[in-house]
Amino acid sequence: MPKQQLEPSITNAFGSRCAGHKKDIFRLRFVAPAIRNIISDSELLLFASQEGKIIGIDFNKEVTLDSLLSSFLTTGFQATHLGNAIKEVNLALDDREKEVEGDEKTFPYPEGRKKRALTLFMGYTSNLVSSGLRESIRYCVEHDFVDCLVTTAGGIEEDIIKCLRPSYVGAFTDKGVELRKRGINRVGNILVPNRNYCDFETWLMPILDKCLEEQNKGFLWTPSKLIRRLGLEINDPSSILYWAAVHSIPIFSPALTDGSLGDMLYFHSVKNDGGLRIDIVEDVRHINTMAVKSEKSAVLIMGGGVVKHHINNANLMRNGSDYTIFINTGQEFDGSDSGASPDEAVSWGKIKPNASSVKVCADATLVFPLLVSQTFAKRVNIKKEKK
Repeated sequence: MPKQQLEPSITNAFGSRCAGHKKDIFRLRFVAPAIRNIISDSELLLFASQEGKIIGIDFNKEVTLDSLLSSFLTTGFQATHLGNAIKEVNLALDDREKEVEGDEKTFPYPEGRKKRALTLFMGYTSNLVSSGLRESIRYCVEHDFVDCLVTTAGGIEEDIIKCLRPSYVGAFTDKGVELRKRGINRVGNILVPNRNYCDFETWLMPILDKCLEEQNKGFLWTPSKLIRRLGLEINDPSSILYWAAVHSIPIFSPALTDGSLGDMLYFHSVKNDGGLRIDIVEDVRHINTMAVKSEKSAVLIMGGGVVKHHINNANLMRNGSDYTIFINTGQEFDGSDSGASPDEAVSWGKIKPNASSVKVCADATLVFPLLVSQTFAKRVNIKKEKK
């Protein structure tokens, strides 16, 4: 029978002539000739199979956190992206646990930092430390899953400030005029009293005095060295900086002066004839060298801006990362690096062309704790069970 006579019967009741996969091939051949032109018969079987079928969680069955998040892979939209992000992080962590090849077992900086078969770079913006996501990030650092951290000035100061005083839940609709009168700052729906920053200044200034004394004796400061000192000085297990210092995990912050910490450095410099001199070029050398000397690399970046670019640019030095996970709400229509997709980074050489990469378009406070529960936390629990 000529093709033009077959098509009406197929489109009205396709498959009645065939059984099983033959039915699907028959339908695809005539209903979608464009597909037939680019895939073979064997690929048609794969195309028409049940793998990848969209199906969500069935609440008639017992539902656990694990089963719910497992269902995300086949839910579609950003749920599937989160499911893929979980998968990619676990693959990266599997690689990280393998034996290191070659003779170099440590990184040049920080001195003694153990080298892994995969180097995990994690980046996060300051607002995420203002939020309760701080505890999820700290958990990953506390258990030594991360090899390099990059954040902004607020990601440093807010971690320290929370060791001194809490922030509070507010509302996005709280009026700025009224808050200003009461000495309260708003970060989205998070409220930070002015007193928090006053206590931060009281705590920080004597430390900067000591740092200046060391500088006058010949010590050269960089952002990462100062951040390590702050982690040691705060000596608080609730702190990201504390655990990074304990495990010799470098925290790079190329925009260290862009926040309250920068204000304090400014005030200190006015009182002390120039104050501290902080070398950002040395830190660029350290993070780039860490990337170059990595056998494999994975990047997990929450948010955008300088944090996202600094990590990606370091990985450019090694012709791109092997695993890439972005979590942000940025869009790429305006050409910003913050909203750029992983594919754009491939064009720059920041991600390898054959790398696994996924962008989850979502608020990190919603999805990162879920990701941690299915990746880092599972490995910690396995270690506990073995003990």
